[in-house]
Amino acid sequence: MYIVEVIRLSLHTLVANKMRAILTMFGISIGVGAVIALLAIGNGVQSYITQQFTSSGTNLIAVIPGQIQRGGGGGNPFGPQVALGMSDYRAVIGSVPFIQDSAVDFSGLGNFTYEANQSESALSGVTPSYSAVRNWNTRIGRFIDESDYGGRSRVVVLGQTIANDLFPGLDPLDEVVKINNVPFRVIGVMESKGSSFIGDQDATAFIPLTTAQERLFQANAQTKGGDRRISSIYLQVQDDGARPLVTAAVASLLRERHRIAPDDPNDFSVVSQTELINAFGAITDVLTVFLGAIAAISLLVGGIGIMNIMLVSVTERTREIGLRKAIGATSSAILAQFLAEAMFLSLMGGLIGIAIGVGGAYAVSRLADIRPEVQLSAVALAVGFSLAVGLFFGIYPARRASKLNPIDALRFE
Repeated sequence: MYIVEVIRLSLHTLVANKMRAILTMFGISIGVGAVIALLAIGNGVQSYITQQFTSSGTNLIAVIPGQIQRGGGGGNPFGPQVALGMSDYRAVIGSVPFIQDSAVDFSGLGNFTYEANQSESALSGVTPSYSAVRNWNTRIGRFIDESDYGGRSRVVVLGQTIANDLFPGLDPLDEVVKINNVPFRVIGVMESKGSSFIGDQDATAFIPLTTAQERLFQANAQTKGGDRRISSIYLQVQDDGARPLVTAAVASLLRERHRIAPDDPNDFSVVSQTELINAFGAITDVLTVFLGAIAAISLLVGGIGIMNIMLVSVTERTREIGLRKAIGATSSAILAQFLAEAMFLSLMGGLIGIAIGVGGAYAVSRLADIRPEVQLSAVALAVGFSLAVGLFFGIYPARRASKLNPIDALRFE
């Protein structure tokens, strides 16, 4: 009954000062909503990054020329860095264990024309296994097969963006497009992968690797040693547990083949899909915590607002407190009532903040291609923190009210 009476008196007081209570709760609501929304968006970004990597295949390791941290790898396959060759690829798949499948690409830039339509996009010469290794299938038609590869056929599989540019509303299958003024027959169109942090994945076309090396990019298709140049090697390992062994074996083999001295850096990079996911995940974790901490500042501001309101309330109700103490109310009862008022403001502000946070997160998702993930732990953390703020900032005004001398309080004007 005591607790019920304290709650009843607290609610009665807050209802008597509706506007003040609403404004105070609003401050807490903004803080809670900001924390929930930012954490949900951060989790959504992390899931989006993971999805982007895993959509390119599972348990992948990529080997590219140059060193990524120095800006040398992957940007220009015909650049001055030491190149990878087909002999490197054959050596890797012939001696490194735990490789389930593999693929190669040789990338350049293609100028695509069909009648009056043009598109300048990325062009990759690939092996037939590329589609399976990269988990990227055709939407219509077929991908490059062994007969295309062995026959150095002039066939092309278009990305969705290129197909839309060259054949708006038309079926491109079996049509002939010119790539750098060389005619190619369209045999397929890839499924749409959409844009990612690396750009528009659909703005890429694929031709047989042999065709790229010997018919289209032949001027740049050889290393200094006369080997056929390649841009990337993709290795699909049997399971993620074998990834470190494969990575170490590939690095050791290529260092030996490239005659790299023990103290010299690699002239290539071996990058695993898992490492990239973990690296980006660590970055997004830090950003999420940072944004959540910034949002939590607004909760502290809301807590200061609660303290301010409660101090004003103590001053306004000094005579009431004195009268209650004079007729027998204990200091603990006064303390409990003011604490209950502060906690109620925090609780209601937290509940309203949940709605604001969830709504805000999904409103942001309509502006960006990111699906927010509202986690129960984040909601509990935000609401729990708001209650702690209410308790912390409510203690001082409540203690001040409970320590008032009843005689002095009754004399207060």
